[in-house]
Amino acid sequence: MSNPESDPDAVVCTSRPAGSVELMAPREVPLGGPRAMAVRRTLPQRHRSLIGAWCFVDHYGPDEVSATGGMVVAPHPHTGLQTVSWVFTGEIDHRDSAGNVATVRPQEVNLMTAGRGISHSEVSTPGTTVLHGAQLWVALPAEHRDTEPGFQHHAPDEVAGDGWRAHVFLGSLLGDASPVATFTPLLGAELVLDPGTHLSVPVDPTFEHGVLVDVGHVEVSGLGVASGDLAYVPTGREEIHLEAGADGARVLVLGGPPFGESIVMWWNFVGRSHDDVVAYRDAWQAQITEAGAVVRDGRQVAPGRFGIVPDQPLPPIPAPALPNARLRDRR
Repeated sequence: MSNPESDPDAVVCTSRPAGSVELMAPREVPLGGPRAMAVRRTLPQRHRSLIGAWCFVDHYGPDEVSATGGMVVAPHPHTGLQTVSWVFTGEIDHRDSAGNVATVRPQEVNLMTAGRGISHSEVSTPGTTVLHGAQLWVALPAEHRDTEPGFQHHAPDEVAGDGWRAHVFLGSLLGDASPVATFTPLLGAELVLDPGTHLSVPVDPTFEHGVLVDVGHVEVSGLGVASGDLAYVPTGREEIHLEAGADGARVLVLGGPPFGESIVMWWNFVGRSHDDVVAYRDAWQAQITEAGAVVRDGRQVAPGRFGIVPDQPLPPIPAPALPNARLRDRR
């Protein structure tokens, strides 16, 4: 999913130490016109913008497609990041300019590496009646942020124990490991807890973690976390203690070592400076407008930096206007 806000914030993202588990409440972000779906955004926030290399968490649904029209995101660009798509209900067709065509299904992960630049579209399938999931971004470290675009798909097996079931889509947890390659160590897993289940999850103490509650109520190492909220767990913990409420719960567990770099994130771009973002935006606008050398008579005829999404009739999304203030990177 892109970030199709008409006036997106520019965010300077840095790792910040913490001594205890923190509650991070979401803010609601509308993704389009009056019928468009809204998402709950828990990352980035002013006081905490990164969990490991995870830099963006949007949580959406359950969304009645008949009322909102579902997800219809036309071709748009990305740089300097990986997108991680995970759905609980419904299906989304993905097409990108590297030639990858895939459907995002429940308990299957699609990971797209933008690197130096890619464009893609995402449209919920005609058979989808309810859309519910999470869209996540991972910042690429400086030495890999201009890597070649790529795509990976994985359908993790279920692992289970007394009162719980899990699908590990990145990294390793609860005895299972994902083969999906990332540029920094990462953890990503869906965990379903039966009502009243107590579970101590062994984790890497060098990682910081986030527990996003999808449905239900969970005590996360003593902190009460409601549906839609995210609990931040700092480094140094060898276990995360989870206790599900009376209705059970479903959570996403995310993690990674502190990123150690500051990034500038604006719209669908991750860079290191204001000038990076301006260059990315100018390249995309040149690619999709008559002023660009890759457009003739309103039709794109050459790929440009971000490539062309094949067999996609939707017109590409123009970039919003840049903020008035110059973006400043900091550590």
